[in-house]
Amino acid sequence: MLNSMKKLPARQLRRMQARMLESLGLNLKELGVAEEVVIRLQDKELRIKNPSIMFMKIENENIYQVIGGEVEEIESTIEKPVEEAYQPSQEDIMLVAVQAGVSEEEAKNALVETNGDLAKAILLLKSRKT
Repeated sequence: MLNSMKKLPARQLRRMQARMLESLGLNLKELGVAEEVVIRLQDKELRIKNPSIMFMKIENENIYQVIGGEVEEIESTIEKPVEEAYQPSQEDIMLVAVQAGVSEEEAKNALVETNGDLAKAILLLKSRKT
């Protein structure tokens, strides 16, 4: 059976494929070869040299497909800000300690745990007492 099927030229196959995809509601276009595609992630950057780019439109969504090319992975050089540990003020510690009826040390720990949210710290400490 396979021997009886004739081989179609690439151009004719692409046209048949495009018609078939269009009948399914897909619009497919070959955009060509890009010089470079850059994808920036949180921790790295991907640079793809000379990839083929395809465009598809499915209903109201646009999809770009990057095919092939030489991939270069670069670690991100953007430094993330270092968060300093929250240090509650003496006033906040005293307020939480009095309101929750606990020691200053327990109040300080609750404030650190709740990242300075006074109400949460008081509720947390009151719920632990019961």
